[in-house]
Amino acid sequence: MNWALAGTPALLQSVRGVATMSLAVAALLLFTNGCGKEATVSAPPPAKAPESQIQVTPSANTVVVDTSAAEFAIAPNGYVGASLVTTGGKRTLDDAEGASGVSVTAAAKELPDAVFDVAHPQISTPHGRLGTKGKHIELTGKNSAADLEETLVVEVYDEYPSVALVSVSIRNSGKSEVKLDAIDLDRHRLNASLADPAVAPNDMWSFHGASIEWGRENVFQIPRKFSQQNQMGSVVEVKGDLGRVGGGIPVAAFWTKTVGEAIGHVETLPLVLSVPVKTEADGDVDASVHLTPGRTLQPGESYSSPETFIAVYSGDYYQPLRIYSDVIDGEGLKRPTTNSEDYAVSWCGWGYLANVTPAQMLGTIPKLKEFGIHWATLDDRWFNNYGDWQPRNDTFPDGTIQKMVQQFHEQGIKVQLWWLPLAVEDGGPGYESHSYGVSDVVKEHPDWLILDKNGKPARMTRNLATLCPAVPEVRAHYKQLTEKFIKEWDFDGHKLDNIYSVPACYNPKHHHQTPYDSVYAMGDIYKTIFDTTRALKPDSVTQSCPCGTPPSIAWLRYLDQAVTADPVGSVQVRQRVKMYKALLGPNSAVYGDHVELTRIANPNGNEKDLGSDFASTIGTGGVVGTKFAWPNYGPKLADVYLTPQKEEYWKKWIGLYNENMLSRGTFRDLYVYGYDVPEGYAIEKDGAMYYAFFAPQPAVGAAHSAAASWSGEIELRGLAAGKYRVTDYVNDKDLGEVIAPDAKLKVSFTDHLLIKATKE
Repeated sequence: MNWALAGTPALLQSVRGVATMSLAVAALLLFTNGCGKEATVSAPPPAKAPESQIQVTPSANTVVVDTSAAEFAIAPNGYVGASLVTTGGKRTLDDAEGASGVSVTAAAKELPDAVFDVAHPQISTPHGRLGTKGKHIELTGKNSAADLEETLVVEVYDEYPSVALVSVSIRNSGKSEVKLDAIDLDRHRLNASLADPAVAPNDMWSFHGASIEWGRENVFQIPRKFSQQNQMGSVVEVKGDLGRVGGGIPVAAFWTKTVGEAIGHVETLPLVLSVPVKTEADGDVDASVHLTPGRTLQPGESYSSPETFIAVYSGDYYQPLRIYSDVIDGEGLKRPTTNSEDYAVSWCGWGYLANVTPAQMLGTIPKLKEFGIHWATLDDRWFNNYGDWQPRNDTFPDGTIQKMVQQFHEQGIKVQLWWLPLAVEDGGPGYESHSYGVSDVVKEHPDWLILDKNGKPARMTRNLATLCPAVPEVRAHYKQLTEKFIKEWDFDGHKLDNIYSVPACYNPKHHHQTPYDSVYAMGDIYKTIFDTTRALKPDSVTQSCPCGTPPSIAWLRYLDQAVTADPVGSVQVRQRVKMYKALLGPNSAVYGDHVELTRIANPNGNEKDLGSDFASTIGTGGVVGTKFAWPNYGPKLADVYLTPQKEEYWKKWIGLYNENMLSRGTFRDLYVYGYDVPEGYAIEKDGAMYYAFFAPQPAVGAAHSAAASWSGEIELRGLAAGKYRVTDYVNDKDLGEVIAPDAKLKVSFTDHLLIKATKE
């Protein structure tokens, strides 16, 4: 049997069917639970489906679907073109002429496009978890080069007027088996010239949600020569110490100043597929959702794809990520709620590196209290090995770790614990200064391991073996570990780090439906940790960090506090705060990570973290963090030592954060990244609007030799009509008065400008 994506459609159908089945069972129990007495039950009249305002117009050449915000045009070759409807007319990036919407490769041969009957679509009411107010459109087609019948399904909902969901099913209508190798679904050719004739076709900005390399840019302009596979879901092999990343948000977005489009999938599982993006010879940008079913269809058998989407919008990557998040929320993967502790400033002991001691951790308490910090994190390498998670005898012997937590608590400071779920040691070279042994959990439960195709332990990050999250006993094991950390050791939360994906599992003793069961079940472990921790300590903070990359849909909903994840400089801090505000909500808690990471020297060797840019976190609505070392422990920690000069600066900015708490305000998407200069952000809180502007910076990862300056006129968007007093709240300076809605202000600043507009 070819395992690639085997069983996935059935799995998706079973997930979608749970809610319907549960309702049916509940109704049956209600009906039969009559306490032995006869009862007359009058069936209520059937509920009338809400009337959709979406219009579907078939013709010989296309099916046009009109919503309140967009127009979707379905061509005979399956291309679903999207146009944004504005007061000035329709805007699009789709260069659809001659482009294919669905491409199929069978028996190692790319087939010609199927021809769908656009003149006779089947139009009905949707019946999915997104509701019934919308249109379900089915188009049947035949592939002339193979005995394959294709059915294209497009669903559009009134509640989500700027997005269309697209899927395809392929049936073998012949008498011989057909090997289905690959499908490129929801394929688009994008041309920026359609929005602005003065620019080149590839002259657009983009967001790529793939987790494929630590520190790689995820927001950038599309180059003239460009190709990126954007693998999603599965482990991705990369060079360097980590070796493996993976996961990702299955979205690729593209935008100009006036219109943008995005594609991806909206399944609630971390499906293993890719969203390849390539600049073609004519400059158009080709993007699709690439599936590799690896299925051999017997006569009469069918393959059904996951649901993909095409969204059209105005703005940058914030809008499509918000749309995507809204849709998967509607599909049942709900956003987590926050508590007040999620927004508190945090100090991390990683400034002391891998051999941190209790004395060093506790020694910072005077400064933490002076700065108004009441969270501390015990970071990497407090433990004996990955998997058993017992304290090291050389640094935390004889119950020292519990005593340390108690001492922090006595001073009013809560403590998080660093650890890496699912990773276990089974021998090998080790990671950095730590040599690997064999953890007890591997000795006692070798059958819990994920095995590769060769029957050997499969590797995750840091070249570690992996416990299979699809095994029920493994989930129970992590519930017990969580209870130990939170209940017995009395920690107040977790810093879950190096979180990407897990390998496919070929362990025959697990009886998987597909090897990707391990990938799909990864989120169950993080849900167990999150739910168990919240139950024990409602004000806990569970922080999850996909170091250097975007997060994974597998575990994104099971955390209190997202992390900008080892940003390489200030630009990535701001980009990632905006990303998470879109994915988790405009009031979500997003940790800006250690402020020292806002300026990095030698990121690829002998790294020095020299940053002090609090503004990039505070101005975007992030949560402030730091890893300073104090008192002075010598030259090894000199980069992060809190000198008297730094101390004054840290105290000022942490005080500003605690005073304003913009992280608890509402992020307002008012500025378009890449087009509005200077780069702008807005937070609404307590009746005032807070703005942050940043001077153009060197490329991500480049050395910051000197602060950039900017002079000119800025727009204060989003204000209701009236007069406003504008102040530079960092320097306590009055900047004058503006009149909204056309509020503009002439300014000059270096690096950043943080201001507050209050109605007079």
